[in-house]
Amino acid sequence: MLHSMFKALDKRFVFATVQAHCDIPCKIYDPQIAQIAALSVIRFVDLIQEIASKDELTLADQAQISRLVREKEIHAAKVKEEVRVIWGDYFKQPQFDQFPDTHELVHSIMLKASACKQHVSREPAEELLALVNTFAASFWATKGVDTFSAQCPYPPEMQVVYPKLGD
Repeated sequence: MLHSMFKALDKRFVFATVQAHCDIPCKIYDPQIAQIAALSVIRFVDLIQEIASKDELTLADQAQISRLVREKEIHAAKVKEEVRVIWGDYFKQPQFDQFPDTHELVHSIMLKASACKQHVSREPAEELLALVNTFAASFWATKGVDTFSAQCPYPPEMQVVYPKLGD
């Protein structure tokens, strides 16, 4: 009934149609959260492997490994969520025209983040960061913002793509 009422009002007053690219068009998108989450996955893997390399694990060590594995998986899922939101809400046809491999890149990120959840290995975690960095560089390029790579100032001290912001 409510729908019928609004439809009748629209016919009579011809309301302007509005469109938004997301639920709340805030226009605030930044791949940095995904990059930090990917760095965290690497760091958690390092910490897990450090504890696991001990000859004997105490109950506290085992509990710490459980917590680290949980956080690793949460951060891998966070990578997926952050990239999915930017890909789904920000990227539109002009951005896909500029970066036609975006769908394949995002799919690769999803698969690699899932692999990071399934395993405790540094290699897929590093590959995840590389993919997210590629995504970040593409994202900033669509906004006309140059980027640079630098080693992050905290463990695991990996190369990260950053936007070159004004002086």
